[in-house]
Amino acid sequence: MSLPHSLACVHAVCNPRLELRTKPGSWALLSAFLLANLITSDSRAEEAPLYDLVIYGGTSAGIVAAVQASRMGASVVVLEPSNRIGGLTTSGLGQTDIGNKAAIGGISREFYRRIRDHYQHESNWKWESRASYRSGGQSRTNANEDTMWTFEPSAALKVMQDFVDEHRIKLVRNAKIDRTPLKGKGKRVQGVVMQDARIRAIITEDKTEYRAKRFIDASYEGDLLAGAGVSYSVGRESSQTYGESLNGVQTRRALHHQIHPGVDPFRVAGDPNSGLLPGIDKAGPGIEQQADHRVQAFCFRMCLTDQPANRLKILKPANYDPLDYELLFRNFEAGAKTLPWSFSLMPNRKTDINNNRGVSTDFIGESYHYPEASYEDREATVAKHLHYQQGLLWTLAHHPRVPRSMRQQVSQWGPCRDEFASPDGWQRQLYIREARRMTGAIVMTQNHCQGSLVAKQPVGLAAYTMDSHHVQRYVDAKGQVQNEGDVQVGGFSPYGIDYGSLTPKATECVNLLVPVCLSASHIAFGSIRMEPVFMVLGQTAATAAIHSIRDKQTVQNIDYDKLRGQLIHDKQVLSWSQPKHESP
Repeated sequence: MSLPHSLACVHAVCNPRLELRTKPGSWALLSAFLLANLITSDSRAEEAPLYDLVIYGGTSAGIVAAVQASRMGASVVVLEPSNRIGGLTTSGLGQTDIGNKAAIGGISREFYRRIRDHYQHESNWKWESRASYRSGGQSRTNANEDTMWTFEPSAALKVMQDFVDEHRIKLVRNAKIDRTPLKGKGKRVQGVVMQDARIRAIITEDKTEYRAKRFIDASYEGDLLAGAGVSYSVGRESSQTYGESLNGVQTRRALHHQIHPGVDPFRVAGDPNSGLLPGIDKAGPGIEQQADHRVQAFCFRMCLTDQPANRLKILKPANYDPLDYELLFRNFEAGAKTLPWSFSLMPNRKTDINNNRGVSTDFIGESYHYPEASYEDREATVAKHLHYQQGLLWTLAHHPRVPRSMRQQVSQWGPCRDEFASPDGWQRQLYIREARRMTGAIVMTQNHCQGSLVAKQPVGLAAYTMDSHHVQRYVDAKGQVQNEGDVQVGGFSPYGIDYGSLTPKATECVNLLVPVCLSASHIAFGSIRMEPVFMVLGQTAATAAIHSIRDKQTVQNIDYDKLRGQLIHDKQVLSWSQPKHESP
């Protein structure tokens, strides 16, 4: 039985000993055809799988988004640029910042219930008894609560890893977007593959491609949104931009965490020719309420312990320079009498220590370039913050210009042996309080926080004071050092976050959602930027992404009523009180 001509040719290719009798020229033609098909077949075999959802950033928001997508039956992968998941929630921020716990629902609240469950087991109390622990501050856990809002980094990490394991979430660590610029494409990068206004794939530095129908940028930096060419801001808008009173340069409101009066700014006191002390911005402060490029200060949340068996020694860092702490010394000598940090006890005799007062853990002035910096430059910034803060801890424990009572108190503490992988006991996740902020379909502003504008399509609540840490140090008209940028204004009820603040403009990208670097002014972001809220918005973003896939809609055009119904079903909290006005 003879084979059809085409099949005979295929047979001949696979069996070179077989003589093929055919018309002149047909062998070359068919060989070319077969080669092309083999190449196409190989490329298809090697093509990256198509996920429903790729999440860039294994922060608390990213992990919660993945959990929600998994529960909705979607295929999902999380790309985490570092080796640790959970972001700040698993890296020392154990005294949870939240203005009103009742505003938090959904998987975010489930996380805090799981924390409570964790500490119900006596086996998890290694360094003290459960009965002896007393939580304090706004995160105090009352006896009748089913949640717990203070915790060790390791406890938070366990809960996050449990989420990943239970839902069999594909997680890729050390997966950084290739941020090599695309020539002539503005902020676009090679690692974000675009077609029209749609992300087709993410390519990481190791050249692995991740394709998806929808994407979520859950990173603190906003590298995915920026790489896709989506509009964003860095720094502070002027108060005129969105009709706010608390944006832009704020010298008059900077009353808290302030330098003590009378501190000289020069390296040699009284000698301007000696130059300014480290960290003082010679260009500052700028024009009141006007925009600038500066970013509020970063720090590490310090997890220390006073349990000798678990305590590492406070070490003096290499290349320690006391000049870096001269402002601290002069602040004490000018009359400051309080230990300059916020001290909160976590379970098992550990702490969450945060910035407090005029010279503290915030490395003021060293955050400006971080949002747009290369990976290498960011790592250098993190290392510089680590060096400063390790030196600050050693200074407070040992330097003779620190009051003796403070030295005695601080020297009882040290980094924990059992918390972080690094031998020095320090985490490597810097508290990125603010980086890029998307300029999306809707911008959340001070007016939303204070209720003069109300979200038309609320997808979660924020409940914290409008809070900016200091942004710069400068020399005032009296020739003294001042801090600038701290704003703390509250007194308002929990308020809705509009769905449009999670989506880019439709002309820029139609398949991306952004729950962390969302669309908000500097001062509104200062209220929204809390870890429980990021988790709420991560769940919302995943829900919206899956709805947009199933309904074949862009993320901007999904059915809000359907989204709202799903969120309520999943126990999100979407309203607090009757709205006064609606945003235009």
